[in-house]
Amino acid sequence: MCGIVGLLVKKPALREQLGELMLPMLIGMTERGPDSAGLAVFTAPVPEAHRKLSLYAGGGDFDWIAFEDAARHALGPDSTLAVQANHAVLETSSAPDKARAWVRKRYPQLHVLSAGRSIDLYKDVGAPAEVAARYDFGKLAGTHLVGHTRMATESAVTPDRAHPFTAGEDFCLVHNGSLSNPYSIRRQLEPLGIAFDTDNDTEAACRFLEWRMREGDTLEQALQKGFDELDGFFTFLMGTKDELALVRDAFACKPAIVAETDDYVAISSEFRSLARLPDVKHATLFEPKPEEMYVWRV
Repeated sequence: MCGIVGLLVKKPALREQLGELMLPMLIGMTERGPDSAGLAVFTAPVPEAHRKLSLYAGGGDFDWIAFEDAARHALGPDSTLAVQANHAVLETSSAPDKARAWVRKRYPQLHVLSAGRSIDLYKDVGAPAEVAARYDFGKLAGTHLVGHTRMATESAVTPDRAHPFTAGEDFCLVHNGSLSNPYSIRRQLEPLGIAFDTDNDTEAACRFLEWRMREGDTLEQALQKGFDELDGFFTFLMGTKDELALVRDAFACKPAIVAETDDYVAISSEFRSLARLPDVKHATLFEPKPEEMYVWRV
């Protein structure tokens, strides 16, 4: 049992309040996921030639100042670093593959959590309120976000196995449920050169869908193939640079509810997580149907 939350604000004036609006939603899912939590927030994109990498250091004593100096020397003098506790977001004009390879070779203790022009990602072990406080989730700004609270059932409680999972650029996925065929998906993708970071079943779904989009599918086409290939119980919530997407499996046994107003679209596993949103009493509320795609665009 896990908790998912998603929020897309329709009005630019609300973008500075994105984290503040989300915070009660994430904490409201604590009972569904008490062991770890994570959040992907999509911001205004950096310049076209730049990319952002979200990094996790594990311990709290990592020397980020020395890392930033090294990054400027290796990746370019315009490289900058924004540090929050044991996470940091590196912005650089270096090619993403080059930047990833440099980080992994020079700093193997760092985890590259995400890459893209818009996505910043934070995830860690601990109760959702603790993780949110550690990284000041309430102060985050952006157009939309995807969050998760985890109750581990099939892999260890570690930051890298917390959700969201990412693949490619500006794509993330959170999952409530359990897949029965993640290793067959891995055997399909690994010969294509797609590497996996964990043994978590959700990573298989994330990498499968991103692979389909990289092959030319739209998000909707990729999700349709996912209905055919991904076996098990799932509610998936995904974020791209300008979209939120929600799907449930054919049995729809994992809960989800959507609240939509003129100001926002909010998604959660349970209504109690939405109850403190402004004007939610007048929102259009509905439970997503099985094997139907719901996509909202910024």
